Amino acid sequence: MEYLDFELPIKELEDQLDKCLIIGEESDVDVTNTCKQISKKLEETKKNIYKNLTAWQRVQLSRHPNRPYVLEHITNLTKGTFLELFGDRGFKDDKAMIGGLGQINGQSFMFVGQQKGINTKMRQFRNFGMANPEGYRKALRLMKMAEKFGIPVVTLIDTPGAYPGLEAEERGQGEAIARNIFEMINLKVPIITIIVGEGASGGALGIGVGDKVYMMENTWYSVISPESCSSILWKSWEYKEQAADALKLTSADMKRQKLVDDIIPEPLGGAHYDKETTFKTVEQYILKGYNELKDLSTADLIAQRMEKYSKMGEFKE
Repeated sequence: MEYLDFELPIKELEDQLDKCLIIGEESDVDVTNTCKQISKKLEETKKNIYKNLTAWQRVQLSRHPNRPYVLEHITNLTKGTFLELFGDRGFKDDKAMIGGLGQINGQSFMFVGQQKGINTKMRQFRNFGMANPEGYRKALRLMKMAEKFGIPVVTLIDTPGAYPGLEAEERGQGEAIARNIFEMINLKVPIITIIVGEGASGGALGIGVGDKVYMMENTWYSVISPESCSSILWKSWEYKEQAADALKLTSADMKRQKLVDDIIPEPLGGAHYDKETTFKTVEQYILKGYNELKDLSTADLIAQRMEKYSKMGEFKE
């Protein structure tokens, strides 16, 4: 297990507990009470740390290297029924954007999401979860396929943003994201969107228009990352914690501003501490959202979606 800087008190107590248990096994000394005391202190320390997380600490948790990525979510949700589909039928297959068909409890869904990779080699292969225009065009192709066959769509967001390279701009990055937003608003099947990690900028919005939008507890959703915001405003990354607070990017902030529908609770310490429980909880929210949408007519579904997004923000005509 890897520990973040604010989790070091937990690491120290866990190390003490491990040593205590080893002493108990390898000697005749009764250390039962000592181990119980350490365990109790460990549990209290965890509760105190995780119930008082700052915005920046939640950003750190959303990026934890042990946190389950999109493909792991899909694999566990579909239990072997996932069939990945490839290519945008125009340029190439973008490895940062994955998608395909799978079933949850016998109900078929079209899954679309960004995949970061679990080690350095895979992160490079997946372009660190930063999709190119062909990735968004692939996502749209799969969503339109789902629409054709009446299959609901589940999008899983985990990206530091769309790829900002020159070649991406040359191939129409902005147009691809804008096209996705336009088409998703008018898609004739239910769309359930879940932020499972980072939800940054247009890279997230390109697959983020949903009838139901859920955020996992320790994730963030914002127009810009705290580091980039700090770099623009203060010409330095040193103010990233201050930027994280100002951006109001946590799940609680987003729910308070009515930009997401609900928060998916995580196990104490984050999704990576108990992945099995995490996957079960995510499954429950997907099915709950689908059950609330499945009986709506196409006209009502689109009208409700349009109204949902029309209410966001403040504007005058």
